[in-house]
Amino acid sequence: MSDTAIDFLYLSEPDMIAAGVTDMAACVDAMEETFKLLHSGDYRMAGPNQDSHGALINFPNESPFSAMPKNTADRRFMAMPAYLGGDFGTTGVKWYGSNLDNQEKGLPRSILTFMLNDTDTGAPLALMSANLLSAYRTGAVPGVGARYLAQPDSSTVGIVGPGVIGRSSLAAFVTACPKIDTVKFKGRDRASIETFTAWVAQECPQITSVTEVDTIEEAVRDSDIVTFCTTGAGGNPATYPTLHREWVKPGAYVSMPSICNIDEGLEAPDVRKVADNTRMYEAWAAEHAYPTHNHVSLLGSKFVDMIHDGRMAKEDLIDLGAVVSGTAQGRRGQDEIILLSIGGMPVEDVAWGTILYRNAVANGIGTTLNLWERPALA
Repeated sequence: MSDTAIDFLYLSEPDMIAAGVTDMAACVDAMEETFKLLHSGDYRMAGPNQDSHGALINFPNESPFSAMPKNTADRRFMAMPAYLGGDFGTTGVKWYGSNLDNQEKGLPRSILTFMLNDTDTGAPLALMSANLLSAYRTGAVPGVGARYLAQPDSSTVGIVGPGVIGRSSLAAFVTACPKIDTVKFKGRDRASIETFTAWVAQECPQITSVTEVDTIEEAVRDSDIVTFCTTGAGGNPATYPTLHREWVKPGAYVSMPSICNIDEGLEAPDVRKVADNTRMYEAWAAEHAYPTHNHVSLLGSKFVDMIHDGRMAKEDLIDLGAVVSGTAQGRRGQDEIILLSIGGMPVEDVAWGTILYRNAVANGIGTTLNLWERPALA
């Protein structure tokens, strides 16, 4: 008889750090490979088109049940499953609860775990603390974009929202564009601003100029790379942080992994529109009523709405995976402005989680837990 015992690793946040979760250069490489697999089709996510972001639980604005939470900013539970092929060949699911009020308790907005599974048997391989896993893979995708879409000599980054994703995005930008030496940023609260400046001083010593600015416009103007990394409630695009074309430097690369909008000038066809995965935004469009951008506050949903309205040709929206794989042209000219929408995908968690799991096994990191020696219901 075959051995029926199943053990799996538990990796705490310190274990994840020891396994290399904060190695941004390696994470950018992993995300680049993920986008190649995405373009080839060697992956699966949830939903009818196999490209859904995940399954979401929201709470009602009012409830007759005293114990049921009411809807507040960013309050949700979500499961994000995916399979990724290639050299990964694993399956996993990220699970998290999120509540913006957590910050008042000294906790992250979202608290995440990730389960990695053997694709053949379904057996668990590892249960991981996933806040750093998610933050670094989210930041690494803008870094992949910078490799292919930013000007190679980019030196100035403008950041709106210097929180966790602002920091991880900057780490990835520096990895992709080593000439970066200047950062301008617009923050909202003093604690995150002070954390950001201290982090830059420690983690990015090549950056010699760090300037806090008062407005989004100041952060954007004269920046070679721009990113919006803010949090906020969806519902009305008119209230989203909005990027205006007159602020944007010709040739700038704009990374948008969070709530945002653009003005009519940036809707023009001479501005390059890129998505991390167009089919994911199409899945959101199928799940929500039109206009999608009212429900999903990411720039890719704006692009899908523009296509729906006939204000943008479908072929004018390209996928980052096609650019990375060489089947689509990224930058078309020195002065072209390029917008990249980033929604985040569970295939990214599977990729980075698989690498970290293998690092942990190779280096004896983590705690072994036993599921069973022999299943009681086999």
